[in-house]
Amino acid sequence: MKILVCISHVPDTTSKINFTENDTKFDTNGVQFVINPYDEFSLTRAMWFKEKQGAKVTVVSVGSSLTEPTLRKALAIGADDAVRVNVEATDGLAVAKQLAEVVKNGGYDLVLAGRESIDYNGGMVPGMLATLVDYNFVNGCVGLEVEGDSVTAIREIDGGNETLSTKLPLVIGGQKGIVEEKDLRIPNMRGIMMARKKPLNVVEPIDASPSTSIESFEKPAPKGTVKLIDADNIDELINLLHNEAKVI
Repeated sequence: MKILVCISHVPDTTSKINFTENDTKFDTNGVQFVINPYDEFSLTRAMWFKEKQGAKVTVVSVGSSLTEPTLRKALAIGADDAVRVNVEATDGLAVAKQLAEVVKNGGYDLVLAGRESIDYNGGMVPGMLATLVDYNFVNGCVGLEVEGDSVTAIREIDGGNETLSTKLPLVIGGQKGIVEEKDLRIPNMRGIMMARKKPLNVVEPIDASPSTSIESFEKPAPKGTVKLIDADNIDELINLLHNEAKVI
């Protein structure tokens, strides 16, 4: 089984976020980048298929050379090789088109991605990718088993889980549950050294113009000051909740 894992290069959630050029560009200065957490869950599941079923695992990212350390980390975790599409990731459809070309050229049986990236939270790419390559698709996946070309997938729905039966080829939008946080892997020294020798292939993009453009970014409004009410002054608390906070 050939598996392709889509990797997004995203800011660490602890990084301080700023914008430049009249709030139209993301400021990368001082920002630490990591593997998108949802993608890391899917990558860890791919490692299980590699170890248990002998699957070959390739990771792919759409982006500039700045994304290569993130791909090298995925290789250190255990992926066999990596592909970087040499173009900046813009809108979701443009990214999906670039990934679709990689899927078609590689003949992958299973494509694993996170359900969304934690930077833009678009949640669009896996579904559009599945449509472009005409693969079956399961999003919000919290469980995955493959036997031959038969697949059992569990997806999260409102109030519970849904178990589905489908066939390869398949695109999965994974999340926590497909593996647990305790199952995530930290690259060891041997993995890091081996990753330096594994192939990282840079491919040129197809012509896929963005369908959208960013006009501006806006940070959330700062939190207001906290008002402390004496525990015995219940009437004042109710008045503030009703007339100021307007939550009752």
